[in-house]
Amino acid sequence: MSVFSAIVVFMMIWAMVFMLGLQVGQKTQGDQGKVSVGTHASTPANPIRVWRRVGWATVITLVMWVPLIWFITSGNLTIDDLRRWTGREALG
Repeated sequence: MSVFSAIVVFMMIWAMVFMLGLQVGQKTQGDQGKVSVGTHASTPANPIRVWRRVGWATVITLVMWVPLIWFITSGNLTIDDLRRWTGREALG
């Protein structure tokens, strides 16, 4: 796996974790029954502190990414393994 591929895998995992993390612990204006004029009921009632969520997404992603990259680069997982697991003929 090249460095670029590892960075792309990190970015993909980070984006998924970040998008999921944006929803955690949010109370909406509709939940509190105080919908401001001109906003939707699903608008967050309080600021979401984005930088804190960016930090948590990065930490969680690193915890998931390091073992995944080690597993891929160790040779324990090959393209032929993936082909066999999905019911396709192995090429090698």
